[in-house]
Amino acid sequence: MATAEECRNALEKLAAQIAENAEQVKSKMNFERTLACDVTDLGVSFCGKFSGGTLIDIVEGGNPNAEIRMTVGSDDLVSLINGDLDFGPAFASGRVKLKASIMDLLKLKSML
Repeated sequence: MATAEECRNALEKLAAQIAENAEQVKSKMNFERTLACDVTDLGVSFCGKFSGGTLIDIVEGGNPNAEIRMTVGSDDLVSLINGDLDFGPAFASGRVKLKASIMDLLKLKSML
């Protein structure tokens, strides 16, 4: 089981990956959304914000009003961000759960 710090580091890594391609992401989509990530096996949550083609303001804590909510186990979160777990099959099997609009799901998938 990954630790809360490893999960936070994975989200920071995702933010860095998105930032590397910020202009491409920004040109493809207007994506201004809040994100909550609930790590089920650790009982911890993180939240952040997609803005201007980047993921910013990642902090520990929940956001009950988040526009996108991801629910995932710690190992799966780390594997997903590291590229060891494919988003499509993980989502289809329920290993990664997302609550968001269909358009937001498609946009998020293109970032993962």
